[in-house]
Amino acid sequence: MPSERSEKLIREQLHKAGIEINGGNPWDIQVHDARVYDRVVAQGNLGLGESYMEGWWDCAQLDQFFDRILSAKLHQHLNPTRLLTHYLRAKFMNRQTPQRAWQVGKAHYDLNNEFYAAMLDSRMTYTCGYWRAAENLEQAQQAKLDLICRKLQLQPGMRLLDIGCGWGSLMGYAAEHYGVECVGVTVSEAQVAWAQEHYQSDKLTFRLQDYRDLNERFDCVVSVGMFEHVGRKNYATFFNVVERCLNDHGLFLLHTIGKNIRKSTPDPWVDRYIFPNGDLPTIEQIGEATSGKFVVEDLHNFGADYDKTLMAWHANFTQAWPQFKNTLGEPFERMWRYYLLSCAGAFRARDIQLWQWVFSRNGVRGGYERLS
Repeated sequence: MPSERSEKLIREQLHKAGIEINGGNPWDIQVHDARVYDRVVAQGNLGLGESYMEGWWDCAQLDQFFDRILSAKLHQHLNPTRLLTHYLRAKFMNRQTPQRAWQVGKAHYDLNNEFYAAMLDSRMTYTCGYWRAAENLEQAQQAKLDLICRKLQLQPGMRLLDIGCGWGSLMGYAAEHYGVECVGVTVSEAQVAWAQEHYQSDKLTFRLQDYRDLNERFDCVVSVGMFEHVGRKNYATFFNVVERCLNDHGLFLLHTIGKNIRKSTPDPWVDRYIFPNGDLPTIEQIGEATSGKFVVEDLHNFGADYDKTLMAWHANFTQAWPQFKNTLGEPFERMWRYYLLSCAGAFRARDIQLWQWVFSRNGVRGGYERLS
């Protein structure tokens, strides 16, 4: 029977990563429905994630499960038979057109401000924290915000553009601690509403706007955790926008998740359930798109810190879940847990990265001072 062949294949692959089916370790999977084997062989991580959401299997420590799978590179040995259409769309379509760019705002960031407030730090910072000297999530996020401000060399009276400003944490911090004026754009109505309510300052302007419509000058430009939504077909356009908005002697900081392998397809499960139309860049792609426009002053990888950030979010999510259980439901709970812990495992395995790039238009005379 096909399921027997599929089960044998899955068992053999998992064994390479030290994972057993129905084993006793916290990273072993407990199978409740044998149909999972055919589904994973046919659909890869899409089938793995959907079958988890439907309760076909469980795992006590999903983060450890994915760390082992990705460290053993098992995903490179399975070639799902039903994902050709997804691959072709990712390769040839522009899935992040001005019309489609708003989809991720509605599907993900507009989910529920109260839910995000329960999961995130007090400033609602939904990007990787900086844990070098931090002992908790609050400290790690503040350290990240301050690191960005210092890397941009912000001074009182400067104007800062934040492309993908989220709930405004960086803008609020930069205005309070560095005396700058900030304009932020996002495609999330919920983020703009929250930021305008919580930041009553004439130094801060929040706009519901696509980045492609920006055309004014700023002393510095920053983009934190938004470039993952730009898409490979639009990288040149994105950096053209930054170029026309950045003053001649200004700095631009790009904070983005990135991948190691260029010829890869966006994860189909994440694309369907978490971040529609997402697309992680490689260093090569960013280098090509910025060629002739900017000088790379600094490149800082602290992707391992995203593991700690995601685990802290998961702890907050688990603690707060009872107050959202009746409105969001069990399938959402399983989906969100899978999202947070699979991503934590991926960063732990160094399968994906977190980069902060610092660019200048013409090069910093005398050199740029590396900060950490």
